[in-house]
Amino acid sequence: MKPHSRILDDYFIEKFESSIVDPQTDISKHPYAIIALGGYGRKEQCIHSDVDLLFLFEKNVPDEADDIIQETVYPIWDIGLDVGHSTRSIKECVSLSEQDFVILTSVLDARFICGMSVLYSELMKQIREKVIRDKSDKIIKWLVQSGIKRHGRFGDSAYLLEPNIKEGQGGLRDYHTMLWIARIKYNIKQPRDLEYYGLLSHSEFRILKETLSFIWNVRNRLHYIAGRKCDQLYFEYQTELADTLNLREQNGLQPVERFLAKLHSRMELLKQQYLMFIGEQAYTEKSKSAKKLNTQSQINGLEVKRGMLNFVSSEAILDSPDLLITIFEESARLQVPLSSEAKRQLKEFIYLIDDDFRNSSFALKSFERILFAPPTTIDVLNYMLTTGFLVQFIPEFKSIVNRIQFDEYHLYPVARHSLLTVQTIKKFGTSADKTEDQLCGNLYKELSNKRLLLWAAFFHDIGKGEPAGGHSQRGAKIVNDILKKRGFKKSDIETIIFLINEHLLLIKTASRRDINDEETAISCARKIKDIERLIMLYLLTVSDSISTGPKAWNEWTSALLRNFFLTVLNILKKGELATGEAVETVNKKKKEILLSASSLQEKQKLEQFFEVMSPRYLLYTLAQDILEHIRLYKKLGNTDFVWKVTRTSDSNTRVVTICAIDRPGLFSKIAGVFTLNSIDILDTQAYTWRNNIALDIFKVKPPIDQIFETERWDKAEANLKSALADELNLTEALKEKMSAYQSFRPRASKRPTRIVVDNGSSSFFTIIEVFAYDFPGLLFSITDALLRCGLDVWISKISTKVDQVVDVFYVRDFDGQKVDAPDRVHAIKKALSDVLPGTGV
Repeated sequence: MKPHSRILDDYFIEKFESSIVDPQTDISKHPYAIIALGGYGRKEQCIHSDVDLLFLFEKNVPDEADDIIQETVYPIWDIGLDVGHSTRSIKECVSLSEQDFVILTSVLDARFICGMSVLYSELMKQIREKVIRDKSDKIIKWLVQSGIKRHGRFGDSAYLLEPNIKEGQGGLRDYHTMLWIARIKYNIKQPRDLEYYGLLSHSEFRILKETLSFIWNVRNRLHYIAGRKCDQLYFEYQTELADTLNLREQNGLQPVERFLAKLHSRMELLKQQYLMFIGEQAYTEKSKSAKKLNTQSQINGLEVKRGMLNFVSSEAILDSPDLLITIFEESARLQVPLSSEAKRQLKEFIYLIDDDFRNSSFALKSFERILFAPPTTIDVLNYMLTTGFLVQFIPEFKSIVNRIQFDEYHLYPVARHSLLTVQTIKKFGTSADKTEDQLCGNLYKELSNKRLLLWAAFFHDIGKGEPAGGHSQRGAKIVNDILKKRGFKKSDIETIIFLINEHLLLIKTASRRDINDEETAISCARKIKDIERLIMLYLLTVSDSISTGPKAWNEWTSALLRNFFLTVLNILKKGELATGEAVETVNKKKKEILLSASSLQEKQKLEQFFEVMSPRYLLYTLAQDILEHIRLYKKLGNTDFVWKVTRTSDSNTRVVTICAIDRPGLFSKIAGVFTLNSIDILDTQAYTWRNNIALDIFKVKPPIDQIFETERWDKAEANLKSALADELNLTEALKEKMSAYQSFRPRASKRPTRIVVDNGSSSFFTIIEVFAYDFPGLLFSITDALLRCGLDVWISKISTKVDQVVDVFYVRDFDGQKVDAPDRVHAIKKALSDVLPGTGV
């Protein structure tokens, strides 16, 4: 940073002193100064960053200025530096600064390099007298509003997967804004003046300095790795950047996870320092917060000043340590934010929160009222986290603060995600509800014991403090100890522990098992047992998914989870489905189908179709779909297959129904053709009629270029015809596409590929789970390997974990039997391992 700036300073000074142009232009008649602006002016020059210069003249800019610039700037342009320069008189600089505050901020960072120093001094004097003196409030208001817009555009860098370390909230631009405001209000000359003028305490300035040093170091390295100016910390740079910092794996955390945890914590510190600074220095009587001047606290030891909540004094805290939690409860009740000074005092007196405080009934009840408080713009739980109160009050929480999960799936550090999960639950049924229907809102409204659900949401991921697997079970043990110490009732502990232990049950089952199989829903119902627990588990699952990020929650996931929840709920309400009820359902469906017949002959033909349809198909397929499948079958004739592509109501997916003569490898070839045509498979169902007809139903994403979608489907249909006729070798056709991606090193976490063969969850199928990094041809590779093992795929579930996919297959051998012999299970794992890189069986 400073060394880079010094190198440039030395260059410009040497150029000025040895100038050939200056004597020719008579510098005494046209005095000028070379002034550094922007990051160069602040001595923050990074590799590949712009070099901003001002050639400042006293009155008029002479014609010879172009020669000066050519002599000074062109050589560093030639070596690849990006130089931004301007030539202006003092009067022009003042006028432009008055009209455009972006230019003003650049001038506020101005630093004299060489030339006539008196010009620089005169410029800064006139800027203060003619621009800042009469417009300081207006400029500061503009800076604050610009910051809000900037944060809206670039997001909160402390919680983003790919943060912008300069422009995002918690980025370097927040620090620059603090400097500009301090220069406008107090005319500070250097960053250290923030402490000298009392704008920051000694410890705050020390922490700020350490924070900036780390972020600057990261920015420099990022620019170097990218080979250009780049302030967005993209995934592909994160691992390499962590390696350059010489970080090693520690306590199971990858170097990149340690790096991101450190970066996020530093950016969170900078964000909080910025917010405190803005709250104190950018406050005006006309600001929105001033509207709450008449709000007053009724709690002794607390007061509202200038629309913010404060401790009356430090002595009040020492006399009544309970104020340390009461101030948060009062903030939630009054909807008044904590002042910067209150946050400082909380950190200063945090040591008063000892075991007696933690286990007191007063503190517990106060915290529960905060946990239960309606969702508002004042995020009190986040205040508790950022001030350090939460970790001091619940020490076990420390292990998940700034705990990063290095993938494209989890947007937030674990602690922040946990608090968002609580907030999401409390928003159910409100205008801020992010679910598509009113189901969650209605369920939450009718829930008799919301308290237990919110405690479970708060603690649900606390087991992630340790990187080893099984965080749900580990978290349940941790929380069991926490709640016992705090005197919770045994029944309440059991419910909270159950919710934490099973918080992934519904989403894993819905996305990885055949939810049309009665056995799947019954198994879940038996585990959950109680309707209220099921409702709490569903609400926790939805809020957990929403709070994880958009790749964890979408229309497809929502519908899948909702339908499965309603199925399990029905079982708990009415009892396990009896065979008689299933028979009745099938009979009703048959009658509905027969009503569509226009003649006795047609009715008889439909009854013949019933004879070849499997009970499972008749039970779980809608009547109108059965009729459509019959129509499709009639078109089959002597061809190998026919298909129908249907656009779903939301237009985001397609349903491809394929009616074909059954044969080994049919599913695999369909998957290969879809891959060849870049069509992503979301879900599948496979049915076989007794007349050797296969019905494979694929839910897929539409082709990328939907303008030519018809042409793409025509091509895919032709490819499938060729593949079934053995005219197209899919293995060879996919080889180039697959090898390009299989050689690609996953940019997120390095979890190994894993294969699980489950013969216990289903009475009729062997279930094979494959956890693997996604690449084109993955599904084809797996199903082709299963074919070579003599297995038929009956049902397939594709569950994406973003950096990994979980492909689940319900299979039987060619004789229709489960595969449970140990040697055959081993052979299946071996065959799959051979086609998947990095497999751990």
